Amino acid sequence: MRVYVASALGFAVPTRGFSAEVLLPRLRTGGIEPLDPWAGGEAIVTALAVVDQSARIEALRQANEAVAARNVKLIESADALLAVLDGPDVDSGTASEIGYAAALGIPVVGWRSDLRSAGDNEGSVVNLQVEHFVRRAGGAVVTTLEAAVAALVALPMRRA
Repeated sequence: MRVYVASALGFAVPTRGFSAEVLLPRLRTGGIEPLDPWAGGEAIVTALAVVDQSARIEALRQANEAVAARNVKLIESADALLAVLDGPDVDSGTASEIGYAAALGIPVVGWRSDLRSAGDNEGSVVNLQVEHFVRRAGGAVVTTLEAAVAALVALPMRRA
């Protein structure tokens, strides 16, 4: 099973380490091939190093487009999507990836380990629209990594 891992984990050193040392290996031991959008993100780092401001802006525009197009292809090739829903609000990139996958009929499992309340009201764990698309896509919102792996493994295969 190929699973796109939607998250904001690549933005900071501690969370990059968690993704590389805990999350992705756990998915692999569960028989899941993680599709990691953070792998191969060097184009943005390279563009940020451009000194001339106008050249940096153009390099960043090109890098942004390349990364986004690559992520679209990864999502389209996935059997499912795992969305990390931690934070005071769901990351906007993660939310858009959830919506895109749901629109394609790709099942989504949302994993929220964050202890903070982030729902619109007591009836939702996170933003009600995000939660709706996770469930509409045939998935669930869970609170542990083990439950996320179990929910992914239990999904019917989208492709043969």
